[in-house]
Amino acid sequence: MQITEMEKWIKDFYEMRKWTEYGPFIRLGFLMEETGELARAVRAVEIGRDRPDEQIQEASQLKKELIEEMGDVLGNLLVLADLYDVSLEEVFSSHQQKLTQRFSGEKEQAKSL
Repeated sequence: MQITEMEKWIKDFYEMRKWTEYGPFIRLGFLMEETGELARAVRAVEIGRDRPDEQIQEASQLKKELIEEMGDVLGNLLVLADLYDVSLEEVFSSHQQKLTQRFSGEKEQAKSL
């Protein structure tokens, strides 16, 4: 699935459930909640479980949960971007340009060492 297809699918899916009716501050709250769940999933992958009192889970299950949480974060980010009429392509392009400009001098600095 291409980025624009994914953006449209998320937008349609969330609209169908009236999830897009929440304003940007509420949507940002959902994004933060999902980011916390992603952090838990990363921790579980790294140590084999979410909490010390749990048994170690299968790596495949942990990865599945990690992917699901990444999807939840991405879905909320896409809806937030849509609220401001911003595409992921614009976000990536801007991010790429910023990083390229910010770190363009590193090669020259490394050569002088």
